[in-house]
Amino acid sequence: MNHPSKLAFSLLLCLCGSLTGKPNVLWITAEDMSPVLGCYGHPDAVTPNIDALARQSIRYTHAFASAPVCSPSRSCLIHGSYPPSLGTQQMRSGFPVPAYMKGFPALLREKGYYATNNVKTDYNSGNYREIIGSSWDESSNEAHWRKRPDKKKPFFSVFNLMTSHQSRSMVWPYERFEKEVRSKLSADEIHDPKKVTLPPYYPDTPVVRKTVARFHDCVTAMDKEVGSILSQLEEDGLADDTIVFFYSDHGSGMPRHKRALLDSGMHVPLLIRIPEKWKRFAPAGAGETIDRLVAFVDFGPTVLSLTGTDIPKYMQGKPFLGPRETKARSYVYGHRDRVDEVRDLARSVRDGDYLYIRNYMPHLGYNQATAWPDLGEIRHEFYRLTDRAKMTDAQWHFAGPTRPLEELYDCRKDPRNLNNLVKSADHKKVLARLRKEHLRHLTKTRDLGFIPEYEAWMAFQESSGWEVGQSGKIDLKAARKAASAVGSGKEKAFFANLRSENELVRYWGAIGFAGMKGNLDEKAEGALLEALKDSSPSVRIEAANALALKGKTAPSLPVLIKELEHKNLIVVTHAARTIEMLGSKAAKAVPAMQACLKRAYEIRPPDLSPVIVLPGDEDMAMFVGFSCQAFLAKMKPKP
Repeated sequence: MNHPSKLAFSLLLCLCGSLTGKPNVLWITAEDMSPVLGCYGHPDAVTPNIDALARQSIRYTHAFASAPVCSPSRSCLIHGSYPPSLGTQQMRSGFPVPAYMKGFPALLREKGYYATNNVKTDYNSGNYREIIGSSWDESSNEAHWRKRPDKKKPFFSVFNLMTSHQSRSMVWPYERFEKEVRSKLSADEIHDPKKVTLPPYYPDTPVVRKTVARFHDCVTAMDKEVGSILSQLEEDGLADDTIVFFYSDHGSGMPRHKRALLDSGMHVPLLIRIPEKWKRFAPAGAGETIDRLVAFVDFGPTVLSLTGTDIPKYMQGKPFLGPRETKARSYVYGHRDRVDEVRDLARSVRDGDYLYIRNYMPHLGYNQATAWPDLGEIRHEFYRLTDRAKMTDAQWHFAGPTRPLEELYDCRKDPRNLNNLVKSADHKKVLARLRKEHLRHLTKTRDLGFIPEYEAWMAFQESSGWEVGQSGKIDLKAARKAASAVGSGKEKAFFANLRSENELVRYWGAIGFAGMKGNLDEKAEGALLEALKDSSPSVRIEAANALALKGKTAPSLPVLIKELEHKNLIVVTHAARTIEMLGSKAAKAVPAMQACLKRAYEIRPPDLSPVIVLPGDEDMAMFVGFSCQAFLAKMKPKP
């Protein structure tokens, strides 16, 4: 028997549908862009089209990505679930999700919607081809609502605009940027490097100024594309029937923005234009702002709510518009894991005022070398200037070799996250509350990020990360506890973890020794030497790294070199990155890294653009190649 309230709700939806039909929904997604728009008050913005849209829209001031990079964020958007719960938190991981997770647009198609995607499909799972097939009527450079056979059919259309992407704003050679982006701007739209505003965490040099001006030129060119899409909607007479979302996929593709859990990497613009016909769904009027916390995990459920589509129980997001709108959330959450070849693990909790970041690999700095972004001139400017005696605290926080174990920022008073309040006596209660919420969220969502990537691959391949995580078969609590000791624990704790029967705990025990200051005592060295023969390649690699960092390369380097030949490229990526980071300490690995690079190129040719997503080993081979190239370049004799 139906519950009376559910029956009444269903009748209401049917009545609304019969009287007014269903709204079209248009997503315009800008790549790699923080809220650097005129409508958000940025002084260097030249964004007339987006600003005009903002005057017709509700402007969200507290919208956040799930990760500071694209692939995990798209996994979150398409599924309405947290990537660390799905096992899709690593960049281009290729791990499977359950077959019933077809992407939320598939549910719209079942309800009669025409769904198009133009064009990015970086969904970060081994099922991405199946997700594309089930989600979209068309996914291509030509995909458009205009191609639906029945013009009366409602549509959900996505347009991903690459013009503000990191490739354009800092990685491409300047000549290509001028030809393909800047040429589209008039003289009065081009930003003068001498006049752009620099954040305090950037050194003031000509290279930095030129790159920041270039970034804003990219945003202005992207703004023109937004105007074109909205004009097409008007030309087709569809603006009054279409709810428009404009947002970016994470923070700007500039140093200290993309790849960082700071607000500069996670805070995104979000404008939602709701026509008069659907104003009953609007929480505020056109041109008004709303400070409700919203996150990418909420976007899919919100579209389903707006279109009267059932929301699957597995979705972890909260719809913030439409008939199924829920109570506003108190927190949003972020995750940072491996990105390309760069290994990392950090988590964040953000409320309306404060940002808390827990760095589980604090011995690794924010500004780790990374091959593809390092093609950008500005990255080398930071490397050139990295000197504690010459950098301000804000600049050193990003450029230095390590990170704080914990970070706490008052984002209303300190929107650039410059003043870490972890040691503030006045903020002890805030810190305790956010720590508690962080641990609660990790437990509730069954965060899989604490499992080494190879062990995760072995555990998930017969089903999926989601199913394994929900089953409780893996002791995630033990792994989290061992990870929590890195950067704060004593040698005794690392020793005990390295002797654990649980390979996940042993992995974090070895990392604890790698991050520990000072020399190893005889007992610790003996435990690490024993761990070089561990059954887990992840433990072997981290034990070898810990020994090599302490100068014990004779027993450890052969282990790393051997792992370069492992049949699983996840292991090879781990070993190659470890050797790369050891630098001259691993000079004897040059022949092995040359052979490894050859193997990587045979799997994925080096002339393929990194933005091209390929399945399985083909993406992992790219990351292997990144580390091998970087290491071999450093080992070349200087002229």
